Amino acid sequence: MKRAGLCALLLAALGVACAGRTFPTLSHLTPRESAAGQAAAARDLLRRLLGARAGEFAVTVDGAAAGQDGLDTYRLSSGPGGKVAVTGSTGVAAVTGCYRYLKYYCGCHVSWSGAQLRLPSPLPPVAGTVTVKTPNRFRYYQNVCTSSYSFVWWNWARWEKEIDWMALNGINMPLAFTGQEAIWQRVYLSLGLNQSEVDEFFTGPAFLAWGRMGNLHTWAGPLSSPWMEQQLSLQYKILQRMRSLGMVTVLPAFAGHIPRGILRVFPKVNVTRLNGWSNFNCTYSCSYLLHPEDPMFQVIGGRFMREMIQEFGTDHIYNADTFNEMTPTSSDPAYLSAVSAAIFKSMADVDPGAIWLMQGWLFVNCPSFWKPAQVRALLHGAPIGKIIVLDLFAETVPVYLTTESFYGQPFIWCMLHNFGGNHGLFGKVESVNRGPFDASSFPNSTMVGTGLTPEGIDQNDMIYELMNEIGWSSGPLHLSQWISGYADRRYGQREPNARAAWQLLLRSVYNCTQPWKDHNHSPLVRRPSLQMNTDVWYNRSDIYEAWRLMQDASHSLAKSGTFLYDLVDVTRQAVEQLVSDYYIEVKSAFENQALEQLMVAGGVLVYDLIPELDNLLSSQPQFLLGRWLEAARLMASTKEEAALYDMNARNQITLWGPAGNILDYANKQFGGLMQDYYGERWTLFVWYLVESLNTEVPFHQEKFNQVVFQVEQGFIFNGKTYPSSPTSDTLEVANKIFLKHYPHTHGREEVKAGGARK
Repeated sequence: MKRAGLCALLLAALGVACAGRTFPTLSHLTPRESAAGQAAAARDLLRRLLGARAGEFAVTVDGAAAGQDGLDTYRLSSGPGGKVAVTGSTGVAAVTGCYRYLKYYCGCHVSWSGAQLRLPSPLPPVAGTVTVKTPNRFRYYQNVCTSSYSFVWWNWARWEKEIDWMALNGINMPLAFTGQEAIWQRVYLSLGLNQSEVDEFFTGPAFLAWGRMGNLHTWAGPLSSPWMEQQLSLQYKILQRMRSLGMVTVLPAFAGHIPRGILRVFPKVNVTRLNGWSNFNCTYSCSYLLHPEDPMFQVIGGRFMREMIQEFGTDHIYNADTFNEMTPTSSDPAYLSAVSAAIFKSMADVDPGAIWLMQGWLFVNCPSFWKPAQVRALLHGAPIGKIIVLDLFAETVPVYLTTESFYGQPFIWCMLHNFGGNHGLFGKVESVNRGPFDASSFPNSTMVGTGLTPEGIDQNDMIYELMNEIGWSSGPLHLSQWISGYADRRYGQREPNARAAWQLLLRSVYNCTQPWKDHNHSPLVRRPSLQMNTDVWYNRSDIYEAWRLMQDASHSLAKSGTFLYDLVDVTRQAVEQLVSDYYIEVKSAFENQALEQLMVAGGVLVYDLIPELDNLLSSQPQFLLGRWLEAARLMASTKEEAALYDMNARNQITLWGPAGNILDYANKQFGGLMQDYYGERWTLFVWYLVESLNTEVPFHQEKFNQVVFQVEQGFIFNGKTYPSSPTSDTLEVANKIFLKHYPHTHGREEVKAGGARK
């Protein structure tokens, strides 16, 4: 009998519907809040969004609307007095229904970069009753890294906006990781560790995601008591609001990584030490992992669970990732199964209804280790239906295809999309549009939801809006029609040039079909060298034409905040391409010993393009370095703490570690950063090349790296304050760049340089 057939028999014996997505083990993952409470929370959200006009909606929550399958449902109709009647099976479903009405009846739009909420008066009627049911139980949100790359400096006002955005977009299962360090500190101090040993275990705020997964310790810390208490208080507000809307929140659990101090207090404990992670040595890496059968595993895991549940309550689902980008010390299936069994036991002994949510990134990151026997062993350490696997990068590397639908464990099809919170227009629309439906119809599919798992947010609003709509769709969308409607809603009017620009973006930057291709490899935001990759997956001329069309659209959309953001983003993308073009000219001139050509091309690059791009980015608040740094410093309670958080914020987006360990991984195209960090590097690079030709001394990359590292470090500790409000006019700067550089783009497209340009 084929293994797929065995899987079907196994799942059927356990009461699991193979072809569908009915897992009795997950039936208790339901809202804690009453229907009346969820309806009140939904109405409060509408008041925050629409002000007095929220009163034109009649919102109710009725759990029975979901039907026997428990799938979220909303109904729209015209109610008495001209009100729009919205009924949802949960608060999230009701709010999603409201947003569906706002988008498709009123032409409105809400996104990270801004909102367009010009409602017609009176509100348009709904013909009959519109009923929409989601095809899956869950719509998940967040990567464990998002808490560091995007959320780290957030206050409650920003969190409130994000939770509203989640509900509007139908997300019902968010990760809720804030505040856990206070609980961990409580646990470890109770076990006999001293404060210095606890301090050594935690990283600084901007690197906590990797401390939580055992990749790092100590780096950029310590954490202060006021910070921990502040985060604990914030978590109360986050959980209360998420739960009030009917969301099922995912809390942290024990993955097996321990502080070094445990070895002092319990010298006989059985541990293994993992290797260094991602170019970090054991000063900041090489975490200690408890053996799954050591009694301390259950002591620590159980104590943390009890403390956390006592503090926050529970929705019965927990995240733990033990081998994130770290190879286990043994490939023996028995060992791997014992690890996952120990992790699940530490949850289930405290909460018998526990469900373990596991990120499936490890299977993508190291396929040479995670062969079928190893994957199966890890996943079968807990009973079938007690682990939900996030197929984290399914739009590019869907793991369900090679694991027979995760060997029977339920999974969520996720779009990762973004690494490190980078800026850059990018997406895989065809994969996003069809992938979840292919996964759902896969033989014996155990898919139970869709999800968003970006490492960083606040970029590429379009692809996330599309993915969120897919989570409520019964089939793929007509992308060309959808993108035109998206442009109309986003800007509040039908503008032909804007529509045409978005069609070009859809077919080019947002239609990447190449595996393992993402948008953060531009030479602009990389340490310069003579070996930089300038290849892209799309036709560059499409971006230049979209740039022209957006520039033309600016005459009629000049008052649209979302349009101004997009004008900066598209212009930024075009300038990024121009930087690559000038880099190729610089490199060619150097290799041909053409000093004058080198100085001309290099001069345009470092004295014109990069400063103008910095000026453009400084015209929109979402692209300001000062806003990122100010938020970090506002989290501090002392001057010394403010300096530490400033270093955390600067280091993460540049060197990522003390020695450039993950250099430029979390690069950002921020106003201020562009000039004082990237601009300084490129200026030094061009100067070195000119000096090499002048003195006839060969250019040595290693020598340049040593010198430019001093520049990079200097930025982190320069103490300079950057504006947190725009300092230039978007239309004026964008027009200046366009008039100066657009006429030259077509000629540049004809130049062929090693296949780098199309």
